[in-house]
Amino acid sequence: MSATFKSIRALQPLLDRVLVQRFKAETKTASGLFLPSSATQSPLPEATVIAVGPGAPNKDGVVVPVSVKEGDRVLLPGWGGSPIKVGEEEYHLFKDSEILAKINE
Repeated sequence: MSATFKSIRALQPLLDRVLVQRFKAETKTASGLFLPSSATQSPLPEATVIAVGPGAPNKDGVVVPVSVKEGDRVLLPGWGGSPIKVGEEEYHLFKDSEILAKINE
């Protein structure tokens, strides 16, 4: 998906969607060795929450808020989400229910 806006901050997720940016894989070890690209191609399961929607209505029509907030670190499934590219940066939109866990460190 190609984005036409200048900043990711211009994007506000709807309903129970969560906009995240995955952590980038290290290309160099602590001792200075460079890792091959095959070792860094699979996406890391951790991400930072950039923006959240207001929540989705349940079967009674009551809006259930999203369980994470901006700035939270979360654990994601290995694949999935809707990719959004702004410039050189890549972001993903996930439903709140697709996020596996919140990391409290």
